[in-house]
Amino acid sequence: MNSFLPRLLPHLLLGLALGFAGCKPSSEAPSAPSGSASGSSAKKKVAFVSNGVASFWTIAAAGVKAAGEKTGVTTETLMPVEGISDQKRIIEDLLTRGIDGIAVSPIDPVNQTDLLNRAAKRTALVTADSDAPDSNRAVYIGMDNYQAGRLCGDLVREAMPNGGTVMLFIGRLEQDNAKRRRQGVIDAILGRPSNPGNFDPPSGVIEGNGFKILGTLTDQFDRAKGKANAEDALAKYPDLGCMVGLFAYNPPLMLEALAQANKLGKVKVVAFDEDDATLEGIQKGSVHGTVVQNPYLYGYKSVEVLAELAKGNQAVVPASKFIDIPARQIRKANVDEFWADLKAKTGK
Repeated sequence: MNSFLPRLLPHLLLGLALGFAGCKPSSEAPSAPSGSASGSSAKKKVAFVSNGVASFWTIAAAGVKAAGEKTGVTTETLMPVEGISDQKRIIEDLLTRGIDGIAVSPIDPVNQTDLLNRAAKRTALVTADSDAPDSNRAVYIGMDNYQAGRLCGDLVREAMPNGGTVMLFIGRLEQDNAKRRRQGVIDAILGRPSNPGNFDPPSGVIEGNGFKILGTLTDQFDRAKGKANAEDALAKYPDLGCMVGLFAYNPPLMLEALAQANKLGKVKVVAFDEDDATLEGIQKGSVHGTVVQNPYLYGYKSVEVLAELAKGNQAVVPASKFIDIPARQIRKANVDEFWADLKAKTGK
């Protein structure tokens, strides 16, 4: 046994040397969290986390990139494919990497409050597009979704001055922006006074003001389900007067279903957001109009604010903790100008 040790000793020493070499920090290792000795002078890193994959978020990503170049921070845009679990994983990974700031559009703010509060303790955190008002986020960057919904409802009344039947289509209702947006549409269609506290259950028919809102169909960001919802509505309600798509990808799916049913132009379409197919539909007259946000500015402003917060500048947060980026209506009269500006910003 003892005679074996002298022969083994060189191998043991070599193994130990290699082991210590393997513990040396890599040049690709994540930078230290903001405020640490090694990370204080390093280039700040911020991330924008969407609530899914859609053309809307591609536009936001262009704003994120442009603001990163302007402010001198490193940016990335991450889009969860698998819903809330994927968004949670992304946020936790960013925290582990020591990110200096996160902007997020929460999928389910009620059930994500604890996660968001943990994130807010470790980095600068803002919400964009959809809020989590009960969390400790620094500020919400976006629009008043209830009032934007009312703008959309006004377009429905404009498209159907004599009233009629309406079906609403949306990705999910867990999101704060989705609930508020849908309710704004309903209240405006029915001619109710403005009251963001209203809530009509998604099932069941809602009638008033000469309109019959047949229901709200959700798809959980499943495009196949979204198109099937549109097809089913057309088949079940032959006299359907208007289809309203409240997430960016809903109107294009509705248009596909209408084309296949040979009902383009026969059923009114009112939209939300600025998907290319929606804007083209407005040009051609198959879409009456859409309410657009400003995803480019959502991304740009989020990075601007996070860059300042990462430097310790709290003055960028207003007392209201809300940075309003108003929505607006797009119709045939202004769609060309709007689309040209959008293409210029996104490099399309």
